[in-house]
Amino acid sequence: MQLIAACKEPSVFCIITEYLSGGSLRAFLHKLEHKSLPLEKLIAIALDIARGMEYIHSQGVIHRDLKPENIIFDQDSCVKIVDFGIACEEAYFDALAEDPGTFRWMAPEMIRHKPYGHKVDVYSFGLILWEMATGKIPYEEMTPIQAAFAVVNKNLRPVVPPECPNALRALIEQCWALQPDKRPDFWQIVKVLEQFESALSQNGTLDTVANMNCQDHKSRLLHWIQKLKPTHTDGSGHPTPKLLTSMPKLL
Repeated sequence: MQLIAACKEPSVFCIITEYLSGGSLRAFLHKLEHKSLPLEKLIAIALDIARGMEYIHSQGVIHRDLKPENIIFDQDSCVKIVDFGIACEEAYFDALAEDPGTFRWMAPEMIRHKPYGHKVDVYSFGLILWEMATGKIPYEEMTPIQAAFAVVNKNLRPVVPPECPNALRALIEQCWALQPDKRPDFWQIVKVLEQFESALSQNGTLDTVANMNCQDHKSRLLHWIQKLKPTHTDGSGHPTPKLLTSMPKLL
């Protein structure tokens, strides 16, 4: 989001940003009335979000409240990530501070007030992917406190519908993995989603390999993510400066 101006005079603290007329991802999903997004649209939005988060993490910042309400569209349907009111520099976060974020999208380690890092945003992104794939709100039948309790004590996750493409299912499950080190970084997610986009463009589907079950996709996705891991990072998980120049096709 573009910053236009700011005022920090006593009693008149404010910022002025560009006007985004496209509304939020939450409003967009609400209009679908519990229907899933078309796959091509889902991947396009997810890729926009992932690219934005890749940049945010490369600057050493954790958003900590990534959810559809904080994903806004401009007049050209370009995604903007907003509401950095509780964002923090990863090097200076306080795990014992009052609960930041929103329980339904909050990673287990945040709920427990355990040390955490930028992978909490990846967890939230996994839930956003699920919302776009289902048109539903996570743990809709529970209160936020009940949802947080179930996530922490029962390792509960929303049910991924059987019609969800296996490759997308695997990515969702990787993102909301219990252990943060099992979750991919956003730059890796961008690579995966770009391959999804390419597969859709060429074949019109993510299910180009017949009879491949979810575990096959999950194992292969983990293999790609491990293969993409850089030898050195800048601390945020973002590679420095040596990048892979090629990547095997996902499908």
